[in-house]
Amino acid sequence: MALICAISNEVPEHPVVSPSSGAIFEKRIIEKYILENGIDPISGKELSTDELIEIKTPPIVKPKPPSATSIPATLKLLQDEWDAVMLYSFTQRQQLQTARQELSHALYQHDAACRVIARLNKEVTAAREALATLKPQAGITQVPQPAVAAEAAGVANQPTEQAGMSAEVIQKLQDKATVLTQERKKRGRTVPEELTSQDDLKSFRTVASHPGLHSASIPGILALDIHASDTSKILTGGNDRNATVFNKDTEQVIAILKGHTKKVSRVIYHPDEDLVITASPDTTIRIWNVPTSQTTLLLRGHDGPVTGLSLHPTGDYILSTSEDQHWAFSDIRTGRLLTKVADQANVALTTAQFHPDGLIFGTGTADSQVKIWDLKEQSNVANFTGHSGAITSISFSENGYYLATAADDACVKLWDLRKLKNFKTLQLEEGYQIKDLCFDQSGTYLAIAGSDIRIYLCKQWQELKVFNDHTAAATGVRFGKHAHFIASTSMDRTLKIYGLQ
Repeated sequence: MALICAISNEVPEHPVVSPSSGAIFEKRIIEKYILENGIDPISGKELSTDELIEIKTPPIVKPKPPSATSIPATLKLLQDEWDAVMLYSFTQRQQLQTARQELSHALYQHDAACRVIARLNKEVTAAREALATLKPQAGITQVPQPAVAAEAAGVANQPTEQAGMSAEVIQKLQDKATVLTQERKKRGRTVPEELTSQDDLKSFRTVASHPGLHSASIPGILALDIHASDTSKILTGGNDRNATVFNKDTEQVIAILKGHTKKVSRVIYHPDEDLVITASPDTTIRIWNVPTSQTTLLLRGHDGPVTGLSLHPTGDYILSTSEDQHWAFSDIRTGRLLTKVADQANVALTTAQFHPDGLIFGTGTADSQVKIWDLKEQSNVANFTGHSGAITSISFSENGYYLATAADDACVKLWDLRKLKNFKTLQLEEGYQIKDLCFDQSGTYLAIAGSDIRIYLCKQWQELKVFNDHTAAATGVRFGKHAHFIASTSMDRTLKIYGLQ
């Protein structure tokens, strides 16, 4: 076995061994090291050159010494430089090992600190929840904190009985529907000039990926929405029981909304105001003020997990569905429950969506049916059957004629609301899990979120683009204004933005 110098990693010409560490060194190199440091470079103990033990090796043919050349001084200088480099390299390796150990220790301390902070945040949230639901005892004056006071007020404004659909509310709904219908007719079948073209959309690539919006300890983003008036603001709901408002342009988190006791499964960003609506399996719906990150209203209209949310075009009312087999219509300004209606089939409801005019809406059921309801009459006016498996998502096109539905059967069905029939089925691969559907604001494109992200051209129903960048199932997809970008979320804990590079 060849002898190797512990410092230079080369075969030594004059090998010596250190009695302190037992390591082998080139004699001239270890003597220089001892002269500078006075210790064994391996064991770190004191060592003198007299203690070094020479190793007898068989004679070998050696090259001519530098003195036999015409430039001995130059070669001697090069030899000295080489020895210095070897010593420096050895010292650097020792320092690198020390730095790695220190960094490992610091990372361990940081991880421990993060766990403590997370536990304290959880305890603070639980304490605020408990305080918000307590009623002040007689004779005791309590001065609640602003956030707790607002939440307590929200609970107080939530009546136990239905307020009913008054003539004033119905007239407000009708007036809004009339305006929206007229605007749609004015637009006709023209496509906005600013709309992203098919060719440009086919060239979309991932331009940003943000993995830090929700906790890594409970991974997964479950819901997504974009502020219609300011599309730089994106809202996500996660498995970590929080909702996050994120600015994609500045790449900064604007607000983290904490209060739900279970995961946030549905989110809506108010199109005209800095308000956010979230729903959770904890049976509650919360209205949030984004600048303050506080709950302004707490709606308790359901007895089971809330499964669907849709904001009425007036911006004043919220539709919700639940596993308690009811849909509810509530006022987000006052917190009043206006009406709550049971599904006639006594089956859990899985999703909900308003028609663009706001007078009818659709609900999905656990027994694979899509039901259309008249809001004013609170009656079921049509049923669409054909899926197998629970309905996972429904979406009305802005043109007012098309409805897209998806279920646990790996297909998307398109329905004509004028003829009440299925006119197209997009059959996907077996096992494909569809979590979300979304038409763009012009009704030109349809996006599907599931095992990947797929974009279709409406009317021709041609697949334009597939995004496979998520490493887990996609849970939400939304178009930016005029489809200038597309956002998606996934169980891989990332928010991704697609656009032209």
